[in-house]
Amino acid sequence: MTYLLIAFTVLVTLTAFRREGWFSRFQFNAYQIYHRKEIYRLLTHGFLHANWLHLIVNMLVLFFFGPYVENYLHQILPESIPYLGRIVYLLFYFAAIIISSLVSLYKQKDNAWYNAVGASGAVSAVLFFFIFFRPWEMLYFYGIIPIPGIIMGVLYLVYSYYMSRRGEDNINHDAHFIGAVFGFTFPLLIDYKLIFVFLNQLNLF
Repeated sequence: MTYLLIAFTVLVTLTAFRREGWFSRFQFNAYQIYHRKEIYRLLTHGFLHANWLHLIVNMLVLFFFGPYVENYLHQILPESIPYLGRIVYLLFYFAAIIISSLVSLYKQKDNAWYNAVGASGAVSAVLFFFIFFRPWEMLYFYGIIPIPGIIMGVLYLVYSYYMSRRGEDNINHDAHFIGAVFGFTFPLLIDYKLIFVFLNQLNLF
């Protein structure tokens, strides 16, 4: 399912690059969502990206970590229900796009000029789902500097929170923070006893 999500996201973004009006119609705009009830924007914005770099970075993270999330879901969900892991994976990804945008919806509901696009909230959720099960796995900051996942995760949350409070750039740091928290806690929504899996992995340090 990861590769289908990547292919679909790339296709939608490339189409939006060529078709005038797609961004204004499908991007996240809290004013349009709240006041005009264009609820679909909560989901559709996650398949649009502002530029090539934005698209490539998000899809690379999804490419490397999405399959691990799929595999873990297959392991922890009942095998008696066909395709349950794939279904839950899709629901998890779609829910992450929506949930990671809710804080921005609340903050910007009266700001008609605030727009956002990108799968960053969902991709953050995928990455932190991975960190839950493999907290000491080395992640490579900028593809070069190795940092244990749990440490990078904490730094990522602190940075996202700090930048959200400053609000001086055009990046939706709230979506990053909320998506990450959602991804990390999602296994516990399936089975709260999985917290012991995380704690056992921490003890392996």
